Amino acid sequence: MSGKRLKRKKLHRKLFTKNRLVILNEDTFEETFSLKLTLMNVFVVASLGAIFLIAVTTFIIAFTPLREYIPGYSSSQLKKDATELALKSDSLTAALKKNEAYIQSIQKVLNGQLDYAKFNKDSILASVTDTIQKADLSTSKEELELRAEVEKEDKKAQQTASKKKKK
Repeated sequence: MSGKRLKRKKLHRKLFTKNRLVILNEDTFEETFSLKLTLMNVFVVASLGAIFLIAVTTFIIAFTPLREYIPGYSSSQLKKDATELALKSDSLTAALKKNEAYIQSIQKVLNGQLDYAKFNKDSILASVTDTIQKADLSTSKEELELRAEVEKEDKKAQQTASKKKKK
């Protein structure tokens, strides 16, 4: 225990002993500047200076156009241009598909593979667009039988409920 205490006291003495920093004029040995410091004061000032320097550098990089030079960051104008180009390319591919379908149908007509009376530009363009296929929603015989059975059971349940209420 006493060894640890001695080490602590020695460290405390080194950190908090006042030292004097003197700047002298070399020619005249005149004292230009003098300052009383402790090792702890120097450490605290150096730490605060480093933190301030890191904060200022981070601020400059984060909020100025310098961030575009860091890999992984891109400019906002570049992102905007990319989204506009993506939208334009999507619309151009859709228009290209319509034109190809129209040209193919005209080639069929010219080759004689299609009747002239069936040729309609609007119907050709409509066939290119994705449509939802209609499902057969008509009722089957089994479904009609099931519905009839359910109705009979509902009527029986209502009759028994009304009889119970009367009693």
